[in-house]
Amino acid sequence: MVDADDPEEIRSDNPVARVTEQFVTYVELVAAAVFAGLFAIGVGDLILQIGEAVLSGSITDPRVVISFIDTGLLLLIIVEVYQTVIAYTRKSDTAEIVRLVIYTGVIAMVRKAIVFRASEYPTTGDALAAAVAYTVLLLGLGVLLVIDRQ
Repeated sequence: MVDADDPEEIRSDNPVARVTEQFVTYVELVAAAVFAGLFAIGVGDLILQIGEAVLSGSITDPRVVISFIDTGLLLLIIVEVYQTVIAYTRKSDTAEIVRLVIYTGVIAMVRKAIVFRASEYPTTGDALAAAVAYTVLLLGLGVLLVIDRQ
């Protein structure tokens, strides 16, 4: 008799479940390869951007440097998403997967905070609302990190 509370036992006894599980694993691996490719392309692009900025002399412009930081943090987000997908394919512990998602969220919010410009919003009220939302999200993610470390 199959124990309905044990998903592993259900998959092992059901050929359709086995095939679909294998299919999902392959799709996850394709997604991981896509993220790895995006990361490689992004690193190459960042190197080119830095080289162009050095040659043009704009490397000393703070906005240019901030755009490099923004790109670098985006690349770190891609790496974290890649690691999350790999953790899924390895059937990792749920706590490890949640930790990776929290790290991704922290990096994303730090990226938002670094590139935040109040002048990009129609009103100062809109900018303030966005800043408060970013702060609340970042604090919440920080609390989750502290809880995870204990």
